[in-house]
Amino acid sequence: MTHPYLDYQATTPCEPAVVEAMAPYWSELFANPSSRLHRPGLEAATAVERAREQLAAQLGVAIERVVFTSGATEANNLALKGLAEARQHLGRHLITVATEHKAVLDTMRELERRGFALTVLPVGTDGLLDLGDLVTALRHDTILVSVMAANNEIGVLQPLAAIGSLCRASGVAFHCDAAQAFGHLALQPDALSIDLLSISAHKFYGPKGIGALVVGEGITLNPQQHGGGQEGGLRAGTLPVPLIVGMAKAATLALADREEREQRLGALRQRLLHGLLAIEGVAVNGSLEQRLAHNLNVRIAGVDGNRLHSLLRRQLTVSGGSACSAGSPSHVLAALGLDRAAAAASVRFGLGRGTTRGDIDQAIAAVAAAVAELRQPPAAPAPPPLEVESLRAPAPC
Repeated sequence: MTHPYLDYQATTPCEPAVVEAMAPYWSELFANPSSRLHRPGLEAATAVERAREQLAAQLGVAIERVVFTSGATEANNLALKGLAEARQHLGRHLITVATEHKAVLDTMRELERRGFALTVLPVGTDGLLDLGDLVTALRHDTILVSVMAANNEIGVLQPLAAIGSLCRASGVAFHCDAAQAFGHLALQPDALSIDLLSISAHKFYGPKGIGALVVGEGITLNPQQHGGGQEGGLRAGTLPVPLIVGMAKAATLALADREEREQRLGALRQRLLHGLLAIEGVAVNGSLEQRLAHNLNVRIAGVDGNRLHSLLRRQLTVSGGSACSAGSPSHVLAALGLDRAAAAASVRFGLGRGTTRGDIDQAIAAVAAAVAELRQPPAAPAPPPLEVESLRAPAPC
């Protein structure tokens, strides 16, 4: 990496210890964990169940409640579609929030196309859900509420315990996309009355392509993938043993250094914030108090967003929003009330294990230089050349 990587919310590098833990299961211990009639298959199955047990212990749940998926997107789909289909005889009303990840919003819209009623709640300028709006939105036929733990763009932390309490009192299932939170916050679903929790390994220094859905006691889901009956019949397909082992190892490492990492990155984030606020026209997007310690999202007034990011990418690896937005305007920033120009001139900084003070200082300098260049008044046009009559020698007499 030739310049600072500050996009850790898009993805994180796989820790060397995680790579090492996965290594034997690519070639030496390669057996299918469903092939339990021979020793290699049993060894693979044991590795899977050991990993499941580790994750369950970290989440404070029973081992059978951890269902492996390909990532949080699949976990979200299984949770939302699976619960909606299983409970549609009880009601067909769903609730979510305007700032959710597309993996939730698009899935909810698909359910709406299938005939479910959908309420999408607004957020304030701080990015937080008003609990009063949730209370008002709950109906007799509401079966599911989905609210993410930490926003992937602005890092805002929603009041999960209060939301869970409201849902529990109303007999409504509560799903939480915790892809950005697990491994960075203390998070145990039962303590927060969360019925369905989605996580993804590559957000906490594990491998891509593996995640999990934590299913609450008494929650029934309709499977969305059929085949060999793996994962208790909820998710068919051969289990990727190396990825599962890597995910469990990454979770163990993430929870071991979580508090120290949060404190260190919080201090670096404050250094970054102090430096950026010294630049005229910089403002924070979303609540600064209720936010992941390693996230900062700012907008910069008076500059063109496209030109800003063109200049920044020469010196920094940062983002304008979600890695899944494919360059489209941020629906998260729009939900905060930002217009298209302000959203385009916003920058997300995601700090991580590898971030240093030097990286932060480089980032501040890069943003300051880019803004100064973009705010320079256009140079005055050069005056047209003077027309000079050609001098001719006098004609001979």
